[in-house]
Amino acid sequence: MLIAGFPAGAWGTNCYLVAPAAGEECVIIDPGHQAAQGVEDAVRKHRLKPVAVILTHGHIDHVASVVPVCGAHDVPAWIHPADRYMMSDPEKALGRSIGMPLMGELTVGEPAEVQELTDGAELALAGLEFTVAHAPGHTKGSVTFGTPEAVGDADIPPVLFSGDLLFAGSIGRTDLPGGDHAEIIESLARVCLPLDDSTVVLSGHGPQTTIGRERAANPYLRELAAGHGSGPTAAPRRGM
Repeated sequence: MLIAGFPAGAWGTNCYLVAPAAGEECVIIDPGHQAAQGVEDAVRKHRLKPVAVILTHGHIDHVASVVPVCGAHDVPAWIHPADRYMMSDPEKALGRSIGMPLMGELTVGEPAEVQELTDGAELALAGLEFTVAHAPGHTKGSVTFGTPEAVGDADIPPVLFSGDLLFAGSIGRTDLPGGDHAEIIESLARVCLPLDDSTVVLSGHGPQTTIGRERAANPYLRELAAGHGSGPTAAPRRGM
């Protein structure tokens, strides 16, 4: 499996292109602010053919380039219905204006085709399978995308594209509209804790990690694994 990732734009949001191998079809995950050129560079470098954009949630730092990327390749975007409105009304999702100069650089709105994600759905795209898990807490429509343990090579570990649910050493913030601390803790317990320690976590911001590393060192997962309720209240949280 080929995964080409890069941090994009003002918020350093990780965008990923995922394909069975170079020269094949691919899925684009979270083309955020100023990600369109990086997507095109990766497509050319690896000779890829995009077939879909899939979104972990609707915050502008994850969806700002959806319209140009989908338009350039004539592909649909997939998003959870609870976050769909954010593509057309990003300020409402933040509870404030994110600034006119920044907004002037963005193409706000929906691409020509939008498909809605549901919890437990199995997406068969670009010769790959992604399992969708609804994981509210950062936003009401946050989801994760998981790949099976073996994709053409039994030695490849499973991968979790966690969006802004789980980061290396931290979790997503819950103080924006739609955020809820109790919900994100429940999502972490339901979505992340059951995963094998070998699962590679590719998050919306920051470096990659593994479930095993986060189970041992992330203060939120460590508390949950120990059987405590809501996790620490003073530990750092990240994301827009």
